[in-house]
Amino acid sequence: MRIIDHVISGGAKGLTGSGRSHRIWNPSTGEVQAEVALGDAALLDHAVQIAKKVQPGWAATNPQRRARVMFAYKQLIEENMQELAELLASEHGKVVDDAKGDVQRGLEVIEYACGIPQVLKGEYTQGAGPGIDVYSMRQPIGIGAGITPFNFPAMIPMWMFGMAIAAGNAFILKPSERDPSVPVRLAELFLEAGAPEGLLQVVHGDKEMVDAILDHPDIAGVSFVGSSDIAHYVSKRGAAAGKRVQAMGGAKNHGVVMPDADLDMVVNDLAGAAFGSAGERCMALPVVVPVGEDTADRLREKLIPAINALRIGVSNDPEAHYGPVVTPEHKARIEGWIDTAEKEGAEVVIDGRGFSLQGHEKGFFVGPTLLDRVTTDMESYREEIFGPVLQIVRAKDFEEALRLPSEHQYGNGVAIFTRNGHAAREFAHRVNVGMVGINVPIPVPVAYHSFGGWKRSGFGDIDQYGTEGLRFWTKTKKVTQRWPDGGGDGSNAFVIPTMG
Repeated sequence: MRIIDHVISGGAKGLTGSGRSHRIWNPSTGEVQAEVALGDAALLDHAVQIAKKVQPGWAATNPQRRARVMFAYKQLIEENMQELAELLASEHGKVVDDAKGDVQRGLEVIEYACGIPQVLKGEYTQGAGPGIDVYSMRQPIGIGAGITPFNFPAMIPMWMFGMAIAAGNAFILKPSERDPSVPVRLAELFLEAGAPEGLLQVVHGDKEMVDAILDHPDIAGVSFVGSSDIAHYVSKRGAAAGKRVQAMGGAKNHGVVMPDADLDMVVNDLAGAAFGSAGERCMALPVVVPVGEDTADRLREKLIPAINALRIGVSNDPEAHYGPVVTPEHKARIEGWIDTAEKEGAEVVIDGRGFSLQGHEKGFFVGPTLLDRVTTDMESYREEIFGPVLQIVRAKDFEEALRLPSEHQYGNGVAIFTRNGHAAREFAHRVNVGMVGINVPIPVPVAYHSFGGWKRSGFGDIDQYGTEGLRFWTKTKKVTQRWPDGGGDGSNAFVIPTMG
Protein backbone atom coordinates (compact mmCIF):
# COMPACT_ATOMS: atom_id res chain seq x y z
CA MET A 1 0.00 0.00 0.00
CA ARG A 2 1.42 3.39 -1.01
CA ILE A 3 1.90 5.72 1.97
CA ILE A 4 1.66 9.48 1.46
CA ASP A 5 3.92 11.19 3.98
CA HIS A 6 4.41 14.73 5.24
CA VAL A 7 6.71 17.17 3.43
CA ILE A 8 8.87 18.50 6.25
CA SER A 9 12.40 19.80 5.81
CA GLY A 10 14.96 17.26 6.96
CA GLY A 11 12.26 14.68 7.69
CA ALA A 12 10.53 14.30 11.02
CA LYS A 13 13.70 13.47 12.97
CA GLY A 14 12.25 10.38 14.60
CA LEU A 15 8.77 11.79 15.00
CA THR A 16 6.16 9.34 13.79
CA GLY A 17 3.14 11.56 14.12
CA SER A 18 -0.08 10.21 15.58
CA GLY A 19 0.47 6.67 14.29
CA ARG A 20 -2.90 6.96 12.57
CA SER A 21 -3.63 6.99 8.84
CA HIS A 22 -6.48 7.72 6.46
CA ARG A 23 -7.32 5.71 3.37
CA ILE A 24 -7.31 7.30 -0.07
CA TRP A 25 -9.95 6.02 -2.49
CA ASN A 26 -9.96 5.77 -6.25
CA PRO A 27 -13.50 7.13 -6.70
CA SER A 28 -13.83 5.69 -10.21
CA THR A 29 -13.25 2.10 -9.08
CA GLY A 30 -14.30 2.22 -5.44
CA GLU A 31 -10.96 0.77 -4.37
CA VAL A 32 -8.47 2.01 -1.77
CA GLN A 33 -5.30 3.08 -3.57
CA ALA A 34 -3.16 4.60 -0.79
CA GLU A 35 -3.01 5.76 2.79
CA VAL A 36 -1.93 9.10 4.19
CA ALA A 37 -0.09 9.39 7.51
CA LEU A 38 -1.89 11.65 9.99
CA GLY A 39 0.23 13.96 12.10
CA ASP A 40 -0.14 15.41 15.58
CA ALA A 41 0.82 18.52 17.54
CA ALA A 42 4.44 17.38 18.00
CA LEU A 43 4.87 16.92 14.25
CA LEU A 44 3.39 20.35 13.59
CA ASP A 45 5.70 21.98 16.12
CA HIS A 46 8.66 20.36 14.37
CA ALA A 47 7.54 21.97 11.10
CA VAL A 48 7.01 25.32 12.81
CA GLN A 49 10.51 25.34 14.29
CA ILE A 50 11.96 24.75 10.83
CA ALA A 51 9.78 27.53 9.40
CA LYS A 52 10.98 29.92 12.10
CA LYS A 53 14.57 29.34 11.03
CA VAL A 54 14.04 29.83 7.30
CA GLN A 55 11.48 32.66 7.28
CA PRO A 56 13.70 35.62 8.36
CA GLY A 57 16.18 34.99 5.57
CA TRP A 58 13.39 34.67 3.02
CA ALA A 59 11.78 37.90 4.23
CA ALA A 60 15.15 39.65 3.89
CA THR A 61 15.45 38.45 0.29
CA ASN A 62 14.55 41.31 -1.99
CA PRO A 63 11.16 41.08 -3.71
CA GLN A 64 12.52 40.66 -7.22
CA ARG A 65 14.52 37.59 -6.18
CA ARG A 66 11.44 36.13 -4.51
CA ALA A 67 9.59 36.85 -7.76
CA ARG A 68 12.19 34.84 -9.70
CA VAL A 69 11.38 31.78 -7.61
CA MET A 70 7.68 32.32 -8.35
CA PHE A 71 8.42 32.60 -12.08
CA ALA A 72 10.40 29.36 -11.99
CA TYR A 73 7.57 27.71 -10.05
CA LYS A 74 5.03 28.88 -12.61
CA GLN A 75 7.07 27.29 -15.38
CA LEU A 76 7.38 23.99 -13.51
CA ILE A 77 3.64 23.80 -12.93
CA GLU A 78 3.02 24.39 -16.62
CA GLU A 79 5.53 21.71 -17.55
CA ASN A 80 3.93 19.24 -15.14
CA MET A 81 0.30 20.16 -15.82
CA GLN A 82 -0.68 16.77 -17.23
CA GLU A 83 0.91 14.84 -14.35
CA LEU A 84 -0.75 17.06 -11.76
CA ALA A 85 -4.15 16.81 -13.45
CA GLU A 86 -4.06 13.03 -13.74
CA LEU A 87 -2.92 12.65 -10.13
CA LEU A 88 -5.66 15.00 -8.97
CA ALA A 89 -8.33 13.20 -11.00
CA SER A 90 -7.28 9.81 -9.66
CA GLU A 91 -7.92 10.84 -6.03
CA HIS A 92 -10.71 13.38 -6.33
CA GLY A 93 -12.69 11.85 -9.20
CA LYS A 94 -13.14 14.95 -11.35
CA VAL A 95 -12.35 14.40 -15.02
CA VAL A 96 -8.86 15.30 -16.24
CA ASP A 97 -9.90 18.42 -18.17
CA ASP A 98 -11.67 19.71 -15.07
CA ALA A 99 -8.60 18.84 -13.01
CA LYS A 100 -6.48 20.91 -15.40
CA GLY A 101 -8.82 23.83 -14.71
CA ASP A 102 -8.25 23.28 -10.98
CA VAL A 103 -4.49 23.59 -11.48
CA GLN A 104 -4.83 26.50 -13.92
CA ARG A 105 -6.91 28.67 -11.57
CA GLY A 106 -4.31 28.17 -8.85
CA LEU A 107 -1.55 28.94 -11.34
CA GLU A 108 -3.16 32.29 -12.11
CA VAL A 109 -2.58 33.36 -8.50
CA ILE A 110 1.05 32.23 -8.80
CA GLU A 111 1.27 34.44 -11.90
CA TYR A 112 -0.09 37.37 -9.89
CA ALA A 113 2.42 36.63 -7.14
CA CYS A 114 5.21 36.96 -9.72
CA GLY A 115 4.47 40.69 -9.62
CA ILE A 116 5.17 40.93 -5.90
CA PRO A 117 7.73 43.77 -6.25
CA GLN A 118 4.98 45.98 -7.67
CA VAL A 119 2.15 45.04 -5.33
CA LEU A 120 4.31 45.26 -2.18
CA LYS A 121 5.06 48.95 -2.68
CA GLY A 122 3.95 51.18 0.17
CA GLU A 123 2.78 54.80 0.25
CA TYR A 124 4.70 58.05 0.73
CA THR A 125 3.63 61.58 1.65
CA GLN A 126 6.21 64.36 1.44
CA GLY A 127 5.65 67.39 3.66
CA ALA A 128 2.92 65.95 5.86
CA GLY A 129 4.10 68.55 8.40
CA PRO A 130 6.94 71.07 8.63
CA GLY A 131 9.91 69.04 7.44
CA ILE A 132 8.01 65.82 8.13
CA ASP A 133 7.47 62.95 5.71
CA VAL A 134 5.27 59.89 6.26
CA TYR A 135 5.62 56.55 4.54
CA SER A 136 4.40 53.00 4.96
CA MET A 137 5.84 49.57 4.23
CA ARG A 138 4.29 46.12 4.06
CA GLN A 139 6.09 43.41 6.00
CA PRO A 140 5.32 39.67 6.29
CA ILE A 141 3.43 38.39 9.31
CA GLY A 142 5.90 35.50 9.79
CA ILE A 143 4.46 31.98 9.54
CA GLY A 144 1.16 31.34 7.82
CA ALA A 145 -0.89 28.16 7.62
CA GLY A 146 -3.54 26.93 5.23
CA ILE A 147 -6.26 24.33 5.85
CA THR A 148 -7.74 23.32 2.51
CA PRO A 149 -10.71 21.19 1.32
CA PHE A 150 -10.89 18.14 -0.91
CA ASN A 151 -12.72 19.72 -3.82
CA PHE A 152 -9.86 21.88 -5.15
CA PRO A 153 -6.62 20.24 -3.98
CA ALA A 154 -4.46 22.33 -6.34
CA MET A 155 -6.23 25.66 -6.74
CA ILE A 156 -7.00 26.57 -3.14
CA PRO A 157 -3.55 25.71 -1.71
CA MET A 158 -1.95 27.89 -4.42
CA TRP A 159 -4.44 30.67 -3.65
CA MET A 160 -3.07 30.66 -0.12
CA PHE A 161 0.64 29.91 -0.19
CA GLY A 162 1.31 31.76 -3.46
CA MET A 163 0.55 35.17 -1.96
CA ALA A 164 1.80 34.31 1.53
CA ILE A 165 5.24 33.14 0.42
CA ALA A 166 5.75 35.83 -2.21
CA ALA A 167 5.09 38.41 0.53
CA GLY A 168 7.94 36.96 2.60
CA ASN A 169 6.26 34.43 4.88
CA ALA A 170 6.94 30.76 5.51
CA PHE A 171 3.91 28.52 5.03
CA ILE A 172 2.56 25.25 6.46
CA LEU A 173 -0.18 23.57 4.46
CA LYS A 174 -2.64 21.03 5.84
CA PRO A 175 -4.54 19.69 2.83
CA SER A 176 -7.59 17.46 2.92
CA GLU A 177 -6.75 13.91 3.94
CA ARG A 178 -9.08 12.69 1.15
CA ASP A 179 -6.81 13.70 -1.77
CA PRO A 180 -3.40 14.85 -0.49
CA SER A 181 -1.06 13.77 -3.30
CA VAL A 182 -1.30 16.91 -5.43
CA PRO A 183 -0.50 19.28 -2.52
CA VAL A 184 2.54 17.11 -1.77
CA ARG A 185 3.65 17.32 -5.39
CA LEU A 186 3.13 21.09 -5.40
CA ALA A 187 5.48 21.40 -2.43
CA GLU A 188 8.10 19.23 -4.16
CA LEU A 189 7.95 21.40 -7.29
CA PHE A 190 8.31 24.55 -5.19
CA LEU A 191 11.56 23.25 -3.77
CA GLU A 192 12.68 22.39 -7.29
CA ALA A 193 11.92 25.99 -8.33
CA GLY A 194 14.63 27.23 -5.98
CA ALA A 195 12.71 27.97 -2.79
CA PRO A 196 14.65 27.47 0.46
CA GLU A 197 14.06 24.11 2.09
CA GLY A 198 11.41 24.38 4.79
CA LEU A 199 9.74 27.48 3.34
CA LEU A 200 6.68 25.47 2.21
CA GLN A 201 5.87 22.37 4.25
CA VAL A 202 2.91 19.98 4.12
CA VAL A 203 1.48 18.27 7.19
CA HIS A 204 -1.41 15.83 7.04
CA GLY A 205 -4.07 15.32 9.64
CA ASP A 206 -7.65 15.62 10.79
CA LYS A 207 -9.21 17.69 13.58
CA GLU A 208 -6.24 17.00 15.86
CA MET A 209 -3.92 18.71 13.39
CA VAL A 210 -6.38 21.54 12.73
CA ASP A 211 -6.56 22.32 16.45
CA ALA A 212 -2.77 22.18 16.73
CA ILE A 213 -2.49 24.76 13.94
CA LEU A 214 -5.10 27.03 15.51
CA ASP A 215 -3.44 26.84 18.92
CA HIS A 216 0.24 27.12 17.97
CA PRO A 217 1.59 30.47 19.23
CA ASP A 218 4.13 30.86 16.42
CA ILE A 219 1.60 30.65 13.57
CA ALA A 220 0.46 34.20 12.91
CA GLY A 221 -2.25 33.70 10.31
CA VAL A 222 -4.55 30.90 9.18
CA SER A 223 -6.54 30.64 5.97
CA PHE A 224 -9.31 28.06 5.77
CA VAL A 225 -11.80 26.81 3.17
CA GLY A 226 -14.43 24.20 4.04
CA SER A 227 -17.93 23.82 5.45
CA SER A 228 -19.52 26.76 7.26
CA ASP A 229 -19.76 25.09 10.67
CA ILE A 230 -16.06 24.28 10.65
CA ALA A 231 -15.22 27.70 9.19
CA HIS A 232 -17.01 29.32 12.12
CA TYR A 233 -15.14 27.07 14.53
CA VAL A 234 -11.79 27.89 12.91
CA SER A 235 -12.57 31.60 13.00
CA LYS A 236 -13.47 31.62 16.69
CA ARG A 237 -10.68 29.35 17.91
CA GLY A 238 -8.01 31.03 15.79
CA ALA A 239 -9.09 34.51 16.87
CA ALA A 240 -9.13 33.44 20.50
CA ALA A 241 -5.50 32.39 20.06
CA GLY A 242 -4.65 35.86 18.73
CA LYS A 243 -4.30 34.86 15.08
CA ARG A 244 -5.35 36.58 11.92
CA VAL A 245 -7.99 34.27 10.38
CA GLN A 246 -9.87 34.11 7.11
CA ALA A 247 -12.34 31.23 6.94
CA MET A 248 -14.43 30.57 3.83
CA GLY A 249 -17.51 28.39 4.31
CA GLY A 250 -20.28 26.74 2.32
CA ALA A 251 -22.61 28.07 -0.33
CA LYS A 252 -25.99 27.78 -1.97
CA ASN A 253 -25.54 29.88 -5.08
CA HIS A 254 -28.62 31.01 -7.01
CA GLY A 255 -29.04 31.74 -10.69
CA VAL A 256 -31.92 34.14 -11.39
CA VAL A 257 -33.39 33.77 -14.88
CA MET A 258 -35.36 36.77 -16.10
CA PRO A 259 -38.13 36.32 -18.72
CA ASP A 260 -35.97 38.01 -21.38
CA ALA A 261 -32.93 35.75 -20.83
CA ASP A 262 -31.40 33.67 -23.63
CA LEU A 263 -32.63 30.29 -22.37
CA ASP A 264 -30.37 28.27 -24.66
CA MET A 265 -27.37 30.04 -23.16
CA VAL A 266 -28.77 29.59 -19.65
CA VAL A 267 -29.25 25.85 -20.13
CA ASN A 268 -25.72 25.45 -21.49
CA ASP A 269 -24.33 27.44 -18.57
CA LEU A 270 -26.33 25.48 -16.00
CA ALA A 271 -25.16 22.15 -17.39
CA GLY A 272 -21.58 23.12 -16.53
CA ALA A 273 -22.20 25.21 -13.43
CA ALA A 274 -24.57 22.79 -11.67
CA PHE A 275 -23.09 19.45 -12.73
CA GLY A 276 -19.44 20.10 -13.55
CA SER A 277 -17.04 18.46 -11.08
CA ALA A 278 -20.10 16.49 -9.90
CA GLY A 279 -21.33 19.65 -8.19
CA GLU A 280 -18.51 19.50 -5.62
CA ARG A 281 -17.72 23.21 -5.85
CA CYS A 282 -18.52 26.05 -3.47
CA MET A 283 -19.10 28.17 -6.57
CA ALA A 284 -21.39 25.64 -8.26
CA LEU A 285 -24.85 26.88 -9.22
CA PRO A 286 -27.27 24.38 -7.60
CA VAL A 287 -30.37 26.62 -7.47
CA VAL A 288 -32.01 28.19 -10.51
CA VAL A 289 -34.72 30.82 -9.97
CA PRO A 290 -36.85 31.43 -13.05
CA VAL A 291 -38.99 34.56 -12.79
CA GLY A 292 -42.60 33.81 -13.71
CA GLU A 293 -44.34 30.50 -14.37
CA ASP A 294 -43.94 30.80 -18.13
CA THR A 295 -40.16 31.27 -17.78
CA ALA A 296 -40.00 28.31 -15.39
CA ASP A 297 -41.94 26.00 -17.70
CA ARG A 298 -39.88 26.96 -20.76
CA LEU A 299 -36.62 26.55 -18.85
CA ARG A 300 -37.61 23.17 -17.46
CA GLU A 301 -38.57 21.94 -20.93
CA LYS A 302 -35.11 22.83 -22.24
CA LEU A 303 -33.24 21.54 -19.18
CA ILE A 304 -34.58 17.99 -19.28
CA PRO A 305 -32.99 16.88 -22.59
CA ALA A 306 -29.78 18.77 -21.81
CA ILE A 307 -29.37 17.04 -18.44
CA ASN A 308 -30.27 13.66 -19.85
CA ALA A 309 -27.53 14.13 -22.45
CA LEU A 310 -24.81 14.54 -19.82
CA ARG A 311 -22.22 11.77 -19.89
CA ILE A 312 -20.96 10.44 -16.55
CA GLY A 313 -17.69 8.55 -16.70
CA VAL A 314 -14.47 7.63 -14.94
CA SER A 315 -12.06 10.45 -14.27
CA ASN A 316 -9.82 9.66 -17.27
CA ASP A 317 -12.72 9.43 -19.76
CA PRO A 318 -12.14 12.34 -22.21
CA GLU A 319 -15.81 12.26 -23.27
CA ALA A 320 -17.25 12.48 -19.75
CA HIS A 321 -18.87 15.69 -18.54
CA TYR A 322 -18.22 14.73 -14.93
CA GLY A 323 -16.93 11.82 -12.88
CA PRO A 324 -17.59 10.21 -9.51
CA VAL A 325 -17.86 11.98 -6.17
CA VAL A 326 -14.97 11.75 -3.75
CA THR A 327 -15.97 9.02 -1.24
CA PRO A 328 -18.73 6.46 -0.64
CA GLU A 329 -19.85 8.48 2.38
CA HIS A 330 -20.31 11.58 0.23
CA LYS A 331 -22.27 9.61 -2.37
CA ALA A 332 -24.62 8.41 0.37
CA ARG A 333 -24.95 11.95 1.73
CA ILE A 334 -25.97 13.38 -1.66
CA GLU A 335 -28.52 10.65 -2.29
CA GLY A 336 -29.83 11.23 1.24
CA TRP A 337 -30.49 14.88 0.37
CA ILE A 338 -32.46 13.81 -2.71
CA ASP A 339 -34.52 11.52 -0.45
CA THR A 340 -35.12 14.45 1.89
CA ALA A 341 -36.19 16.77 -0.92
CA GLU A 342 -38.66 14.21 -2.21
CA LYS A 343 -40.14 13.70 1.27
CA GLU A 344 -40.43 17.49 1.65
CA GLY A 345 -42.57 17.70 -1.49
CA ALA A 346 -40.11 18.55 -4.24
CA GLU A 347 -40.82 17.02 -7.64
CA VAL A 348 -38.02 14.68 -8.74
CA VAL A 349 -37.94 15.40 -12.48
CA ILE A 350 -34.67 13.55 -13.16
CA ASP A 351 -33.45 11.09 -10.53
CA GLY A 352 -29.73 10.37 -10.18
CA ARG A 353 -30.02 8.00 -7.24
CA GLY A 354 -28.78 4.47 -7.78
CA PHE A 355 -26.76 5.39 -10.85
CA SER A 356 -24.28 2.67 -11.84
CA LEU A 357 -21.60 2.93 -14.50
CA GLN A 358 -21.18 -0.25 -16.49
CA GLY A 359 -17.81 -1.83 -15.75
CA HIS A 360 -17.32 0.44 -12.73
CA GLU A 361 -20.22 -0.58 -10.56
CA LYS A 362 -18.26 0.00 -7.34
CA GLY A 363 -17.40 3.61 -8.27
CA PHE A 364 -18.93 6.51 -6.36
CA PHE A 365 -21.18 7.83 -9.12
CA VAL A 366 -24.31 9.95 -8.70
CA GLY A 367 -26.44 10.66 -11.74
CA PRO A 368 -27.56 14.21 -12.56
CA THR A 369 -30.69 15.15 -10.65
CA LEU A 370 -33.28 17.85 -11.37
CA LEU A 371 -35.76 18.89 -8.66
CA ASP A 372 -38.68 21.24 -9.33
CA ARG A 373 -41.23 22.98 -7.08
CA VAL A 374 -38.60 23.44 -4.38
CA THR A 375 -39.62 25.96 -1.72
CA THR A 376 -37.69 28.03 0.80
CA ASP A 377 -39.02 26.12 3.82
CA MET A 378 -37.38 22.87 2.65
CA GLU A 379 -34.23 21.78 4.46
CA SER A 380 -32.85 20.55 1.13
CA TYR A 381 -33.01 24.16 -0.08
CA ARG A 382 -31.55 25.73 3.04
CA GLU A 383 -28.52 23.42 3.24
CA GLU A 384 -25.63 22.73 0.86
CA ILE A 385 -25.97 19.43 -1.03
CA PHE A 386 -22.56 19.60 -2.76
CA GLY A 387 -23.42 17.16 -5.51
CA PRO A 388 -24.85 16.97 -9.06
CA VAL A 389 -28.29 18.21 -8.03
CA LEU A 390 -30.08 21.22 -9.56
CA GLN A 391 -33.11 22.68 -7.76
CA ILE A 392 -35.74 24.89 -9.41
CA VAL A 393 -37.24 27.51 -7.10
CA ARG A 394 -39.94 29.47 -8.91
CA ALA A 395 -40.27 33.21 -8.23
CA LYS A 396 -43.31 35.25 -9.20
CA ASP A 397 -41.39 38.49 -9.91
CA PHE A 398 -38.01 40.23 -9.77
CA GLU A 399 -38.37 41.31 -6.14
CA GLU A 400 -39.01 37.76 -4.94
CA ALA A 401 -36.07 36.49 -7.02
CA LEU A 402 -33.86 39.16 -5.44
CA ARG A 403 -34.97 38.20 -1.93
CA LEU A 404 -34.18 34.49 -2.26
CA PRO A 405 -30.35 34.73 -2.39
CA SER A 406 -30.35 37.86 -0.23
CA GLU A 407 -32.15 36.14 2.65
CA HIS A 408 -30.41 32.76 2.38
CA GLN A 409 -27.92 31.88 5.14
CA TYR A 410 -25.14 31.57 2.57
CA GLY A 411 -23.87 34.48 0.50
CA ASN A 412 -21.02 33.18 -1.63
CA GLY A 413 -22.03 33.73 -5.26
CA VAL A 414 -25.10 34.57 -7.32
CA ALA A 415 -25.87 35.10 -10.99
CA ILE A 416 -28.56 36.84 -13.01
CA PHE A 417 -29.36 36.02 -16.62
CA THR A 418 -30.99 38.85 -18.53
CA ARG A 419 -30.74 41.16 -21.55
CA ASN A 420 -31.97 44.11 -19.47
CA GLY A 421 -29.13 46.33 -18.28
CA HIS A 422 -31.28 48.13 -15.71
CA ALA A 423 -32.43 44.86 -14.13
CA ALA A 424 -28.83 43.59 -14.02
CA ARG A 425 -27.53 46.81 -12.48
CA GLU A 426 -30.31 46.90 -9.89
CA PHE A 427 -29.72 43.26 -8.99
CA ALA A 428 -25.95 43.63 -8.64
CA HIS A 429 -26.39 46.72 -6.46
CA ARG A 430 -29.04 45.33 -4.11
CA VAL A 431 -28.35 41.59 -3.73
CA ASN A 432 -26.87 40.58 -0.37
CA VAL A 433 -24.18 38.25 -1.74
CA GLY A 434 -20.40 38.62 -2.00
CA MET A 435 -19.79 37.72 -5.66
CA VAL A 436 -22.17 38.49 -8.52
CA GLY A 437 -22.27 37.23 -12.09
CA ILE A 438 -24.22 38.99 -14.83
CA ASN A 439 -24.79 36.36 -17.52
CA VAL A 440 -21.81 34.59 -15.91
CA PRO A 441 -22.83 31.42 -14.03
CA ILE A 442 -19.70 30.98 -11.89
CA PRO A 443 -18.49 34.48 -10.92
CA VAL A 444 -15.06 33.62 -9.53
CA PRO A 445 -12.97 36.81 -9.83
CA VAL A 446 -9.67 36.74 -11.71
CA ALA A 447 -6.46 36.50 -9.71
CA TYR A 448 -5.75 40.23 -9.54
CA HIS A 449 -9.12 40.85 -7.89
CA SER A 450 -10.16 38.91 -4.76
CA PHE A 451 -12.42 36.00 -3.77
CA GLY A 452 -14.79 35.91 -0.81
CA GLY A 453 -18.42 35.44 0.18
CA TRP A 454 -20.70 37.00 2.77
CA LYS A 455 -22.82 35.77 5.68
CA ARG A 456 -22.11 32.12 6.56
CA SER A 457 -19.99 31.76 3.44
CA GLY A 458 -17.15 33.83 4.86
CA PHE A 459 -15.81 34.57 8.35
CA GLY A 460 -13.20 37.32 8.64
CA ASP A 461 -12.89 40.70 7.00
CA ILE A 462 -10.26 40.02 4.33
CA ASP A 463 -10.79 38.03 1.13
CA GLN A 464 -8.43 35.61 -0.59
CA TYR A 465 -5.74 36.38 -3.18
CA GLY A 466 -5.29 39.61 -5.14
CA THR A 467 -4.71 42.80 -3.17
CA GLU A 468 -6.87 41.43 -0.34
CA GLY A 469 -4.62 38.39 -0.08
CA LEU A 470 -1.60 40.65 0.14
CA ARG A 471 -3.28 42.55 2.98
CA PHE A 472 -3.97 39.34 4.85
CA TRP A 473 -0.42 37.98 4.67
CA THR A 474 1.31 41.28 5.50
CA LYS A 475 1.18 43.93 8.20
CA THR A 476 1.63 47.62 7.52
CA LYS A 477 4.33 49.63 9.28
CA LYS A 478 3.92 53.39 9.27
CA VAL A 479 6.97 55.67 9.60
CA THR A 480 6.87 59.39 10.39
CA GLN A 481 10.28 61.03 9.95
CA ARG A 482 11.95 64.43 10.36
CA TRP A 483 15.59 65.28 9.69
CA PRO A 484 16.79 68.40 11.53
CA ASP A 485 19.02 70.82 9.64
CA GLY A 486 22.67 71.18 10.47
CA GLY A 487 25.22 69.11 12.29
CA GLY A 488 25.33 67.85 15.84
CA ASP A 489 26.70 71.19 17.11
CA GLY A 490 23.33 72.86 16.66
CA SER A 491 24.41 74.93 13.66
CA ASN A 492 22.28 75.22 10.58
CA ALA A 493 25.10 74.22 8.24
CA PHE A 494 24.10 71.66 5.62
CA VAL A 495 27.01 69.24 5.36
CA ILE A 496 27.36 66.76 2.53
CA PRO A 497 29.31 63.66 3.61
CA THR A 498 32.46 62.97 1.60
CA MET A 499 34.37 59.79 0.96
CA GLY A 500 37.58 59.84 2.95
